[in-house]
Amino acid sequence: MKSFKWTLMLGLVAGLVSCGIDMPKEQNTSYETMVVKKQDITVPVKFSAKLKGQTDVTITPQVTGQLTRIAVVEGQQVTKGQVLFVIDQRDAQLELESAQANLLAAQAAESSAKLEYESNKNLFDRKIVSRYMLDNSENSYKQAKAAVVQARASVNRAKVNLGYCTITAPVTGVIGEIPVRTGDQVSPSTQLTMVSGNTNMNAEFSVSENVLEHAVAEGIEMNLEEAIKNFPPVTFVMKNGTEYKHKGYISSATGVVDASTGTIAIKATFPNPDGQLFSGIQGTVVMHFDEKDVMVIPQVAVVKLLDKQQVYKVQADSTATAVTVTTEDIGDGKNFSVTSGLKVGDKIVTVGANNVNEGQRVLF
Repeated sequence: MKSFKWTLMLGLVAGLVSCGIDMPKEQNTSYETMVVKKQDITVPVKFSAKLKGQTDVTITPQVTGQLTRIAVVEGQQVTKGQVLFVIDQRDAQLELESAQANLLAAQAAESSAKLEYESNKNLFDRKIVSRYMLDNSENSYKQAKAAVVQARASVNRAKVNLGYCTITAPVTGVIGEIPVRTGDQVSPSTQLTMVSGNTNMNAEFSVSENVLEHAVAEGIEMNLEEAIKNFPPVTFVMKNGTEYKHKGYISSATGVVDASTGTIAIKATFPNPDGQLFSGIQGTVVMHFDEKDVMVIPQVAVVKLLDKQQVYKVQADSTATAVTVTTEDIGDGKNFSVTSGLKVGDKIVTVGANNVNEGQRVLF
């Protein structure tokens, strides 16, 4: 029976061969390799940031009254001096008119006192009235002049209060949320809205002391002013991955290291000529630093095993040996920089590294 089975199997194999069907053969796999060397690279460093108008201003009234007009809507672009809100002006107008009437009365009293004083002075010179009468009329004249000054101040104050009833934009920018409605009673404690001065926008974020040192030229003693001057231009990337077209620059830093995080608060300023940026937008500030003499290898050359990273080093006999390396992502999506495990001149497997076995001969 066994003899019959072996005869049948041999017959099937012979039939397959005679029919021109190729039997599977062992295939040799070829791999791509590279020689490790050093090069100069530009490394992007990313920081989470939030945008804020460089001149964001909270709008509150200076007087108490009923809101009679809201001249803008949320999100509207406004220019400096444009009317935003109007508060009932009737009381302020009456106060101004009363102050103006008091000023006229004070000016009339001043004129009368002046005439009295000049008359008594003339009579005193002719020895008709006493010194007492002259001095008394002079004092009355001075009091009348002082009353005019006070009345004029009251008029000016009333004009200011009347002006406060019309609230204008202190800066050019965009209107934020408006929590009030026409007819509401408002006072100096009421927030009417916020105008985000968006001609320039600040991106606020934090950096470590190590990053700050990257911006300082070699040989210059580290200080905050020099660091700010030496920071390279920065870019802003929206949450959807879109890069804002205008470059920004580092404009300020707190100068105080947060003891709990070891970071410094930084502001980067971006021009906003088209009004594309708004306060509150979150995104990423990207700085680009130049690094010299860095060992760079493709990401495909790195094989991850649990918490280790390995590359396959090609030996003189063309066999592959796994070596453990430490790497850093340089942010281009293709390469890593090697900080340990390799040296210049080493040959490693790149494409196909995931298929290599220890001691395997690598064909190249």
